[in-house]
Amino acid sequence: MGNLEIIERVAIRAARAAGRIHLRRLSHTTASRKSNAIDLVTEADHEAEAAILDVLQREFPDHTILTEEGSGNCTLTGDNRWIIDPLDGTTNFAHTYPQFCVSIAYESRGRIQLGVIFDALKKELFVARRGAGAWLNRRPIRVSQVRSLETSLLATGFPYDRRERRRFYLCFWEAFMLRTHGVRRTGSAALDLAWVACGRVDAFWEFGLKPWDVAAGSLLVEEAGGRVSNMDGTRLRLGAGEIIASNGQLHEKMIETLAMVRPEAERRHAEMLREEQVPTGIERI
Repeated sequence: MGNLEIIERVAIRAARAAGRIHLRRLSHTTASRKSNAIDLVTEADHEAEAAILDVLQREFPDHTILTEEGSGNCTLTGDNRWIIDPLDGTTNFAHTYPQFCVSIAYESRGRIQLGVIFDALKKELFVARRGAGAWLNRRPIRVSQVRSLETSLLATGFPYDRRERRRFYLCFWEAFMLRTHGVRRTGSAALDLAWVACGRVDAFWEFGLKPWDVAAGSLLVEEAGGRVSNMDGTRLRLGAGEIIASNGQLHEKMIETLAMVRPEAERRHAEMLREEQVPTGIERI
């Protein structure tokens, strides 16, 4: 068995360990704030992370680990690095909304080689290995064949600063809402990417994501025949915070639309900031 196959088996074992905690803790957890009132963390996040680290560090004690909750030997780089979100969709989980997962990626010398996303509630295991394809519950998956935005279904999300930058983000939502069959906002970027990979949605965009949100899902999309990039079309950087993932056929149109909308989005955001600086009780002239 090759080294990457061994790594895949361990990653799946770690993902299933986290998934068992998700199921056990669902409806039996409390949420607390992280960076602001809408950025939450639960006991399940911490317990799932600990379960994943226990599996990985036993098998690969010399590997570095980057996790959302900050456990492990967290570094920005490493010849062998794991990038982990132990519970993607924490707000959903805290409200028992059934859209959350664990996301685990393995990176070698700066390139993602393996991605595993496990939705324990739906019993769906997504796996991608570089150069070897993508699977859902051991069956090969492919992106959709939709060719036009007008007949597409998109997914997106809103970052944790959405209250402060609401007009900026809503500009893009409005633009795609008018150009497609619809836009879905599910609350789990990792699952949105997995759903692009298996053709349930045709494309996805989002601002403000972190490496653990996109590392595994980006490989799934690529290995399923799709395309992933920064919003300007350049090669995806995990820390860039601006991602487009698509079936490939919609990618250039997505880039074009985002570029066209951005100046108006920036204008509306600046306008909102000026309005909020006007002292309460003073009439605007």
